Amino acid sequence: MSMSTTAPTASPARDRFRFFERLRVRWAEIDAQQIVFNGHYLTYFDTAVGGYWRALALPYSPTMQALEGDLFVRKSTIEYLGSAHYDELLDIGVRTERVGTSSLTVSCAVFRGDECLVHGELVYVFADPVARVPKAVPQALRELLLGFERGESMTDARVGTWATLGEDAHRIRQAVFVEEQKIPAEMEWDAADEGCTHAVAYNRLGRPLATGRLLEHVPGVAKIGRMAVLSPMRGSRVGRQVLDALMQAGREQGYREVLLHAQLSAEGFYTRAGFQRRGPVFEEAGIAHVEMVRSL
Repeated sequence: MSMSTTAPTASPARDRFRFFERLRVRWAEIDAQQIVFNGHYLTYFDTAVGGYWRALALPYSPTMQALEGDLFVRKSTIEYLGSAHYDELLDIGVRTERVGTSSLTVSCAVFRGDECLVHGELVYVFADPVARVPKAVPQALRELLLGFERGESMTDARVGTWATLGEDAHRIRQAVFVEEQKIPAEMEWDAADEGCTHAVAYNRLGRPLATGRLLEHVPGVAKIGRMAVLSPMRGSRVGRQVLDALMQAGREQGYREVLLHAQLSAEGFYTRAGFQRRGPVFEEAGIAHVEMVRSL
């Protein structure tokens, strides 16, 4: 239990936040008073900040390596207004409030519906990852953070040929299919790539995050395949952005229907995009798949 002994600051309104991470209170997080132990709220903040980086389309570790720095928490403040209970759904709002010369201030708030239960701030310092000496926040990161809060898009899906997009598509598919899913390389790479329409989604730092391809199946019907999203970005909308770009390319090429072979673990993703299962489950490259179709 925690109670403030100073005058409370005004609690933030829910509509102040563009990003939310939804969490459910676990049994291990409640204390003897049958409410969430106060220390867990900082963990909720930290978990939501991880989701915020996904919303920014920034895989954290590769991004920090590219920027030649890292973010270290310098200060955290928290104010308790109410209590959450076991099994409740909470929405954790995250917002970049200020980007200074070498620091940034992030606001976090825990909501149960529209009621703010807890809110606070995290102050990060951008610093050399080894010497821990503060450095100026890179201009690209500054613009990206503030741009997100202005409602700007964080990703861009480009459609093109293997000659223009193949290097980046290859890198993603190698990581996802060959290295992660252990699909033999000789099954992943085929001659069809040269004649396909490809799509690759990039973040605002130019890093490729997701890819897919489209080719003719039979006259009037296109096939989408090789859909791959780098693991840190799964659960974001970047995969849907690639899928939408490929379907739009199919429409422009005159196809009336599109099909794909979905891994069972991804069936829900394609169902939400309007695809319907057709036929029984089958094995492809040692992984259970199902055929799915939708009209264009």
